Amino acid sequence: MQKSTNSSHTIDITSGDIVTCTVGNTSLSGVYVTERSGMAVIKLKSGYNIGVTPSDCIVQQKNTSESAKPSHEHEVEQDASLPLISIISTGGTIASSVDYRTGAVTSKFEISEILSLIPGLNQMAHFRSIRLSNILSENMTVTIWQQMAQAVYDEIQAGAKGIIITHGTDTMAYSAAALSFMLKTTVPIVFVGSQRSADRPSSDNVMNMLCATKVALEGPKEVMIVMHASTNDDRCAIHRGVRVRKMHTSCRDAFQSIGTLPLGYVSYPELEITFSKPIPPSPPQDCELSLAMEEICGLVYYYPGASTDVLDAYQNYKGLIIAGTGLGHCSTQWVLRLAEMCRSGMMIVMVSQCLNGNVCDRVYDTGRDLLSAGVIEGGDMLPEAALVKLMWVLAHASSHDEAVDMMQKDLAFEKNQHSLVAWRCAK
Repeated sequence: MQKSTNSSHTIDITSGDIVTCTVGNTSLSGVYVTERSGMAVIKLKSGYNIGVTPSDCIVQQKNTSESAKPSHEHEVEQDASLPLISIISTGGTIASSVDYRTGAVTSKFEISEILSLIPGLNQMAHFRSIRLSNILSENMTVTIWQQMAQAVYDEIQAGAKGIIITHGTDTMAYSAAALSFMLKTTVPIVFVGSQRSADRPSSDNVMNMLCATKVALEGPKEVMIVMHASTNDDRCAIHRGVRVRKMHTSCRDAFQSIGTLPLGYVSYPELEITFSKPIPPSPPQDCELSLAMEEICGLVYYYPGASTDVLDAYQNYKGLIIAGTGLGHCSTQWVLRLAEMCRSGMMIVMVSQCLNGNVCDRVYDTGRDLLSAGVIEGGDMLPEAALVKLMWVLAHASSHDEAVDMMQKDLAFEKNQHSLVAWRCAK
């Protein structure tokens, strides 16, 4: 309990109390969280916290019954006759709630907590949850990718009809690409996250999770990312795991399919799937797991005036992705250094910073020099997908020539023979 005194009366402030306070000439209302460094922390309706002098707070509604605090402690009944969906948690804000003692948003992992946070979820499927990790996605590692793929494989073998992976948005595209190469799946695998935390009115966690569940139940049997398709709460997009990128820091529709259309959309709140084009039926197959990855690989962006000293930092690496300019270019000095690195046995693949369109190193002298140096064209692969593919290929190819062949083939829908932009420009 926090006591404070203003000029007219003494008040007791308790976590969860609804209070009003004045900031400048503006009167604001919110929920009292705690006292920190002599300031009252107030959570506004917008979801943001502010600090005010405790004596400026006036209690409007006491939290005597704990009613202002969200409670998710009760068990949510599940229907065992519904299809089994496994939720693998790695962290992020997709399933989270506010701790009114600290104002922090904390992730939830128990299935009863997740079902309580997402109304209607328990009517769609029978769920099982696995807590794999609780990290900020910038702390994702190759080892966690491998653990993730193993967990997915184990859940499929145990009878799951679909997999949902909750993940922080910053590196979600890397993880989706990694699982696209590690797994040949017999069920839909859906990555989902949230751009806005659960305590904000604009949070996208509920809609994203419901749409992801629909795709896990009825989507194609591959790795996908399901996130908001627009700034409105009207539909989510279904992105292929190797053709998607986070294109905005905070917008809810930050994820965009690159060089191709999204696989489809899920309308909200109807939860009806519409595919951009017919999805061919998946041939019968067993789920296959190929975990090996060569971690000593890098991704380097060329920029004007970049010294070859940048490349020297990677001289002992097994493989390198170069994100070049335009059709896949870098300076003459870089070409000479890359030739030396290729002769040492390193595999070097060129992709484009443009993201849309194919690398073609046969148009200009620089490109032809790169090919002569031994650099491999990466087609229209996204830099992130190319890096993950290179790690996987180097761990599975039995020779350099086989690795070159695998990098130039489309293994998991990561390469388009003709991108949408190339087709449009050709017209």
